Amino acid sequence: MTTTTTPAAVAPARPAHRNRQVLRWLGAYTASTLGDSVYYLGLSWAAVSSGTPAQAGLVMTVSAVPRALLMLFGGVIADRLGPRRVVIVSDTVRCLSTLGLAAILFLATPGLWVLAVVALVFGTVDAVFLPAVGALPPRIADRDQLARVQGMRGIGYRAGAVLGAPLGGLAVALGGSATAFAVAGVLFALSLPLLCTLKLRSLPEENGESGGTALRDLADGLRYVRGHRVLGPLMIVILLADLGFVGPLNVGLALLAEQRGWEAAGMGWVLFGFGAGAGSASLLLTVRGRVPRAGAVMGWSMTLGALSIGALAFVPQLPLAVLVAGSVGLLAGLNGVLCGALVQTESDPAYLGRVSAVASLGSLGLAPLSFPLTGAAIGLWGPGPVFVVSASVCALSGVFALLVPALRKAELPK
Repeated sequence: MTTTTTPAAVAPARPAHRNRQVLRWLGAYTASTLGDSVYYLGLSWAAVSSGTPAQAGLVMTVSAVPRALLMLFGGVIADRLGPRRVVIVSDTVRCLSTLGLAAILFLATPGLWVLAVVALVFGTVDAVFLPAVGALPPRIADRDQLARVQGMRGIGYRAGAVLGAPLGGLAVALGGSATAFAVAGVLFALSLPLLCTLKLRSLPEENGESGGTALRDLADGLRYVRGHRVLGPLMIVILLADLGFVGPLNVGLALLAEQRGWEAAGMGWVLFGFGAGAGSASLLLTVRGRVPRAGAVMGWSMTLGALSIGALAFVPQLPLAVLVAGSVGLLAGLNGVLCGALVQTESDPAYLGRVSAVASLGSLGLAPLSFPLTGAAIGLWGPGPVFVVSASVCALSGVFALLVPALRKAELPK
């Protein structure tokens, strides 16, 4: 694919926080993430309210199936067609599907199958959306600004969680899940004008036509990740952290809130605490631009954060649970933002869509497949043992990062 060069899109020496293209991208990303947060809270609450814990987990898992199957090819699509085009189409589909679901719920009382259909659409769209989002930063900022851009992305993402969780809880409390889905659809719509006016600069690797098939491009990307001394082990760290973290934060937290009588608003406040802590970690990288000994800090933050993850299931009072969730967000969030920054700075831009696809496959492709197991396990044994096992997997992620010399010694560019 040939990309048209736009010289004015990015001033080479301009800091990321003063770059208009970065700010447009950040605004669109924040609006989309806010819509995601409201959508998933509405979906999880609607599923828990309409069925058993195992059924709720199954509905949440439906999104993971197409993501798991198509995510890697989504990275190929992002590298071939260009991330801007893919992100615009993806957000348009997400907007229309959530507004359609809101209309259905306002007019009727369908079964869980309607939620499952929309979750399936979302999962399919996310398979191409997520790698495309990961491939955008090198096209709007210089390499020495990519860590700061990743921090800004983390702030946008956490702002979506901080604002979206209470907003989603309030929407559910006032008008049910239908209102939450309507709010999410409007937020997706707000991102589209910013994305449409976003201008990208071309990369040297994009100035020629791709000569291989999609399968060949995919295999080439996987070989690149596997052979990279930092990216290879980093993908294992990300996968382990996601396997241990995603289940409790989604299905586990919804069931915990229901058992403790916190209701949807209470679950929203716990997510608020997590988002505030994680947003603080992103702000650190945004302000500093880099963290010394990034690989070692990444490993220790997840190892220590695992303790808070396990403790969350044993806190009976809502205010204390919000504080514990804040510590989870601060430590696990620091791990996540450093992982993302290393992915951005270590990857060749020509492979970034495929590298982002591999990195996202764990959190939004494979890990959600554990949702039915998480829901069923909590139904049998309660949240305590399940959260402890999940925390142990997260701790293993941090320990692995500390044991691999190339990853432990990895640094962000100055």
